Amino acid sequence: MPEPARDPRLKSLINQLQPGPVRKVKVIGFDGVDVLVQLMDAEGEEAEIGRIPLYEASMRRMDNPSELFELGQEISAEEIGRWREGQLHLSARACEIPALRSFLLSIERRQIVTGTVSEVHNFGVFVHLDGEPDGLCTGFIRVPDLTWTRMNHPSEVVAPGHRITAEVIIAETRSGQVTLSLKALREDPLIRFADQIGRVLTGPITKIIPFGVFVQLAPGVEGFLHLSELTDEPGETSDRLVDEGELITVRVAEVDLQRHRVRLCAADGEGGF
Repeated sequence: MPEPARDPRLKSLINQLQPGPVRKVKVIGFDGVDVLVQLMDAEGEEAEIGRIPLYEASMRRMDNPSELFELGQEISAEEIGRWREGQLHLSARACEIPALRSFLLSIERRQIVTGTVSEVHNFGVFVHLDGEPDGLCTGFIRVPDLTWTRMNHPSEVVAPGHRITAEVIIAETRSGQVTLSLKALREDPLIRFADQIGRVLTGPITKIIPFGVFVQLAPGVEGFLHLSELTDEPGETSDRLVDEGELITVRVAEVDLQRHRVRLCAADGEGGF
């Protein structure tokens, strides 16, 4: 049975967000809204100069990091990379709440976790994970990671108070968040549908857009039929040719597991319907 390929761009992003080593640093100045720090070596001696950007200074809201840090103050900060001709950048926010950092470091990618839905928004879902520090909400599910099927709003999938089980995509010390996936624990319906290429199927139109229509082909599986497969007439739009809910017969032209999409063509294999 074929499986969807892993997106190399996602893998690269996850690698960039992996926690870095923690360094002891001393605040030596401010450069605009950035914090300049002196790194300390293993013996506690002063080493190179590093920089903490404003957005990495704290999880608390502030206008300037001088509101939080004093000259000479020693803090812990996580290495995040080198910019500006090799200068080391660090994150103080990644070490700001020790209990939160310990919790995040205990969570591994693809680990199965449980929690309770806290808030549902059009951009995603916040989740109180079991075992997280009191007073915090560490879990987050992006809209594309909720379900394999198309939806209009996340509230169609979950609601506040629901208990959920999800797979960890990544735990980020810098954001203090665990990105989760609900759909990772459910089989992609396209995997079993991949052998349908070339088949002629009939299904209802589920959505109409100006340049084509979506057609339900099986439970959890929709395909897209481009406007050019409906008509050869210039100036026509999909909504003038078909209605939502109307049954339509199509041919499966392509099943793309990587992009999770099905491309359809006219049942007779030619343009026009």
